[in-house]
Amino acid sequence: MRLQRATTATARLLDATEKLLADKGIRSTTMQEVAERAGVSRAWLYRHFPDKPSLIGAAIVRLNESFWSDARTELEQIPTFDRQVAAGVRIGRGAYDDPGTLLLRLRTTEPDDFAACAGAGVTGLVPDLALFWRPYVADAAQRGEIHPGHDLDEVAEWVARVLISLGTVPGDTVDPDDTDAVLRQIQRYLMPALRTAPDEDAGDSGLDTALA
Repeated sequence: MRLQRATTATARLLDATEKLLADKGIRSTTMQEVAERAGVSRAWLYRHFPDKPSLIGAAIVRLNESFWSDARTELEQIPTFDRQVAAGVRIGRGAYDDPGTLLLRLRTTEPDDFAACAGAGVTGLVPDLALFWRPYVADAAQRGEIHPGHDLDEVAEWVARVLISLGTVPGDTVDPDDTDAVLRQIQRYLMPALRTAPDEDAGDSGLDTALA
């Protein structure tokens, strides 16, 4: 019973923290406001979280787990890599609207405060995103969608960079909110590069050629 009460109290505190983070960001969220929003005393709050970084850090961990879990569930239902990447752009575009992806906005707008709360190095969006996409890259290689000569870690990082670019940088030739248009871009430019054998003599790969 004591464990159940503690878990419920922690969930209430983290729920309150997430709402305040969405409304005010990291820097403007205070321990007092979290306690008030959760309907507990400051003493009760400090019993569970001794300081603001530990509280915000716990909220960030829960947001991170929620976002990637939801994204993974959706992507695993998509049979081809090109459509997975197109869906990834759409999922990333929802980062500013979906409370479950609040952490992406916090990383971008308050990187120093985010790092202080979540730990050094956690602000690296490209490494995190590449790590998330690495299993999908491996599966695509097994299906023959990616040439076996490619370094799959490099592919995962390149895919992460493509996703970030398509999802966050405006352009004149593709509407990132048009999934069909994004899919056409991926099929026209990304997938041919991934299917191309690396040029080992020149020290290049199909990815380098596509970026040249």
